[in-house]
Amino acid sequence: MPLEDYGALGDGRTVALSGSDGSIDWLCVPNLDSPPLFDRLLDPDDGGRFSMTPSEPFDVERRYRPDSNVLETVFTTASGRAKITESINSGTAGRLPWVELARRVDGLDGTVRFRLEMRPGRRAHTASPYQSRIGGHSIFHVGDVLGLFLHSAGVDVERRDDGVFGAVSIRQGQREVVAIIAGQGEPLVVPGIDEIDERIDLSDDEWRAWAERVSYRGDRRSEFIRSVLALKLLLYSPSGAIAAAATTSLPEHIGEAKNYDYRYAWVRDAGYTIKAFLAAGAQPEAKAAFTWLLKRLDQHGSRVCYTLGGDLVPGVTEIDVSGYRGSRPVRRGNSATAQRQHGVYGDIFETAARFVDCGNILDPSSAETLSHLADECADSWRQKDSGIWELAEEQHYTMSKVSCWQALARAVDLADQGQLPTTCRERWARERDRIANWIGDNCWSVERNSFVLHPGTDRLDASLALMVRFGFDGRDRLQSTIDAIDQELGVGSWHYRYSGSADEEGCFLACTFWMIEARLLLGQRGQAEAMLAALDDTLRRGVGILSEMVDPRTGAFLGNLPQGLSHLAHVMALDSLATRDECSN
Repeated sequence: MPLEDYGALGDGRTVALSGSDGSIDWLCVPNLDSPPLFDRLLDPDDGGRFSMTPSEPFDVERRYRPDSNVLETVFTTASGRAKITESINSGTAGRLPWVELARRVDGLDGTVRFRLEMRPGRRAHTASPYQSRIGGHSIFHVGDVLGLFLHSAGVDVERRDDGVFGAVSIRQGQREVVAIIAGQGEPLVVPGIDEIDERIDLSDDEWRAWAERVSYRGDRRSEFIRSVLALKLLLYSPSGAIAAAATTSLPEHIGEAKNYDYRYAWVRDAGYTIKAFLAAGAQPEAKAAFTWLLKRLDQHGSRVCYTLGGDLVPGVTEIDVSGYRGSRPVRRGNSATAQRQHGVYGDIFETAARFVDCGNILDPSSAETLSHLADECADSWRQKDSGIWELAEEQHYTMSKVSCWQALARAVDLADQGQLPTTCRERWARERDRIANWIGDNCWSVERNSFVLHPGTDRLDASLALMVRFGFDGRDRLQSTIDAIDQELGVGSWHYRYSGSADEEGCFLACTFWMIEARLLLGQRGQAEAMLAALDDTLRRGVGILSEMVDPRTGAFLGNLPQGLSHLAHVMALDSLATRDECSN
């Protein structure tokens, strides 16, 4: 399916992608970064899937239930209408200790006949699924994952080693339920099908109760809530880590090789997401993620990314499958783990500053970790790095220097508030000022009337819009930089990441949201509102789940999804809009 035709389901441990054709084409068990149980998304011919598709041509309408991650799909055929309601269920005490993927089918009008197929994936032919009988139940096995396919009485199925196949005819007023219960190397619970059905509504209640506590006073609350709910799906509750995205290897350009595994926790993405959670008033999620980040930095040092369990990210392994729409290679692991990226410093200190600004307190251990990072930043900022965009060529990237300035500026502020030791406060302040002067002397182009990607080039970088949020000095220069980015990197409503990237990838959603936020912070409210309104048609093509990129010619989504950076940038743009509303009233 086109990526915008997928909705995401989750429980705080894993995420499933459900297509508008009724097929669940992605689900990793038990964790978001585990090998996939369903992987048709990347292996269309042999990949696993769990599909319930009408047996005749159909039209489809989809939506999330209000303020919830429970998804509803209405299929209309010549013979009737039926609704599928689906959820990865939770319980009264939160996340269940097993994966419970539930799908309820209700007949609305006439009769609709569905074809059913539950085919576990083969893990790129490294595992051969099979069925066994244990305790009177038919169990499917894929490697060390085992699971149950459960169904209500009106569903007829045939069980084979390669899966479960069948059909069900749904009449008006009839309800049937099918479900997957799965785990890895652990005893398996066998709940009743009625209990599973009830938990769909219980999960909906839990999502709505959580969303009700989200704070937002603007006039785009439904959009704000939808992006915050998407970010909640990426919060890995067993540890508090925040995944960059729920998938791997969805291409940034169809048929090309820029396909990466984003099922890890980047310091950058996690830091920005924590700030988005704080903006939404979701303090428990923000605190859990912030604590997790600080402990990883203390354990491993200033790495770019970590596994969701807190280990170092493995190197890249290529998986022998055909890829989404023929886009190869398909990868597991990520090479960014070995890069030097100075943005780590700014990201963690911005997060700490925002956490404290919300009235919270840093403990002595966290303060010590941050102080060491500030010292490290003060020593290393003059080195080249790979930059925010993780480029192969190390350079003195402007945004990296801004991040170092930002880190030391926040460290000084935190020391002045008594949150950090003041021993090195004066040194941090001196290095902060040196960095600011270096940026002004080396990264400004008189010819472009803009800050540039790095000294010695005339290429532009859309991430420099964040200089406005970070409070870098020089309003006139910031204003002209934003204008230059719009002129060179803007295409229609969207923006490319940097000069020269248009041939190999789509426009980066977060960059456009950063530009909107920058316009707002510079006092250009009318222009910011017009930019946001211009995005509406594209953003409403699906059910509210955003990818990493978009094809500016067609509006088609590109890259991994749900993409945390896209959703958190959306949240921050809407929060800035609402904050400006409050200030003007």
